Amino acid sequence: MSKKILVCLLATVLLTTAPPTEAQQPKKIPRIGYLAQNDAAADSARAEGIRLALREFGYIEGQNIAIEYRHAEGKRDRLSSLTSSLGEQLADRL
Repeated sequence: MSKKILVCLLATVLLTTAPPTEAQQPKKIPRIGYLAQNDAAADSARAEGIRLALREFGYIEGQNIAIEYRHAEGKRDRLSSLTSSLGEQLADRL
């Protein structure tokens, strides 16, 4: 009986003196800003080409890289504001 008490006491001492483990911090996922003059439908082939090129380097959208898309819908005057908003959004996530 005293052997069981000694084992329990030793286990308790070992468990209470063990250093607490720290939770792993989530890994930051790289982000890319994608700005296009056309609308999304007209630009889909180019965007897919970029996704395929990234995949060749091991980057898969939604798994280990995120892409923020912005389309000017053919309106050149929107490019400046889209660039600013995209830059702000990407900077906020750093």
